[in-house]
Amino acid sequence: MASYMLISSRDPYAHRDAESFYDLAASLHANDNDVTLFLVQNGVLPARESSLSHRLTALAEAGVNVRADSFSLRERGIGPERLAAGVSAAELSEVIDHLETGAKTLWN
Repeated sequence: MASYMLISSRDPYAHRDAESFYDLAASLHANDNDVTLFLVQNGVLPARESSLSHRLTALAEAGVNVRADSFSLRERGIGPERLAAGVSAAELSEVIDHLETGAKTLWN
């Protein structure tokens, strides 16, 4: 089993390829890989309960670890109490920890 860290910085409201990245996370996980989807910058916008947050909740329910950068959340006024089900806040240092363990990393 491989370990993947997918870092999503794109706002899915403005960039259609953000949802393709969610599909990639689901596909990697379905192939028995350990997958973390880490949302940063405008990528955290769907982490707030909204019309697009159901995609993140579905990923989390399937077993993908969905994390949102706490700094990016604060910069956009999204408190932890407003996060969608299955999404948790995390520090950016978590990305460094994954890199240190040799996780394959992709950024969009």
